[in-house]
Amino acid sequence: MISYPHLDPVIVQIGPLGIRWYGLMYTLAFLLGWPLLKHRARRLMPALDQELLGDLVVWILAGVILGGRLGYVLFYQFPYAVAHPLTVLKIWEGGMSFHGGLIGVILLCYIFSRRRNLPCLALADMAIPVFPLGLFLGRIGNFINGELWGRTTDLPWGMVFPDAGPLPRHPSQLYEAMLEGVVLFTILWWLGRRARPRGFMLGNFLVFYALFRFLVEFVREPDVQLGYLGFGLTMGQWLTLPMVIIGVAMVARALRGSAATGGTPST
Repeated sequence: MISYPHLDPVIVQIGPLGIRWYGLMYTLAFLLGWPLLKHRARRLMPALDQELLGDLVVWILAGVILGGRLGYVLFYQFPYAVAHPLTVLKIWEGGMSFHGGLIGVILLCYIFSRRRNLPCLALADMAIPVFPLGLFLGRIGNFINGELWGRTTDLPWGMVFPDAGPLPRHPSQLYEAMLEGVVLFTILWWLGRRARPRGFMLGNFLVFYALFRFLVEFVREPDVQLGYLGFGLTMGQWLTLPMVIIGVAMVARALRGSAATGGTPST
């Protein structure tokens, strides 16, 4: 068994205000992702100037926060939210859903692209290889907060989390940080080393994220208010299934379109 590091979720407390590790992770994701995003924009969408790119980032952040909160309430707290509708506004109480955040980002990016007369899929393909940085840092934030732990295990790297009882558990946050962060970033950055047909990069992101999330959910403790759903799967696993279907369809469509144009990329 490995000792859990017991880091204080609050880095610095200044009066009523506290700087938290989780918030710092979001800041680091922006600081690390911004130069990579600019690099891809210069190479793939040179007409997208820095001001437009900055506006896109603001819309993406809004999609993450609004979609993530709404998704959590709808997917994981729906009965409670029906009885207490104002709970959706209580972001400070915690609770964010990746799947809701993804839907929020896609919807707001679609609106952004329509308002700015930009190709939506080209924008998504340009930006998506940077997303795993945020996923990696977000999972590290979950680990520091001692939340979203795994199921009990007798493996030598099991950890006893502060609020999860006396038994060692899988550090599933670190599994997700590695797969959804490091491995997914490596795959997408390698695939994105050259221009691809529109929809190809986004489709691959959906497929690989869904695969990694589905696998990790087998060792991650399900949400206590939901438990296991149909066929012994968790809510996280059920939410990944549409991602696989949509992602495979997008990749197949992109490749068919590329073949029809003689392999000329459309990104």
